[in-house]
Amino acid sequence: MADHDRIEGAAKTVGGNIKEAAGKLTGDEKLKAEGRADQLEGKVQNTVGGIKDAVREHK
Repeated sequence: MADHDRIEGAAKTVGGNIKEAAGKLTGDEKLKAEGRADQLEGKVQNTVGGIKDAVREHK
């Protein structure tokens, strides 16, 4: 079963993509930046979850 962090990270990444696209569409630079930040946070959280999964599998 996937780690909770991986699921949340994927959701943040998708949400960030949507935010960034909305910012591009409306010309809102702040929204675009927030979207990129959310994507990065999601990718990091997903990576942490992957590491937790790997550690759990090796136990």
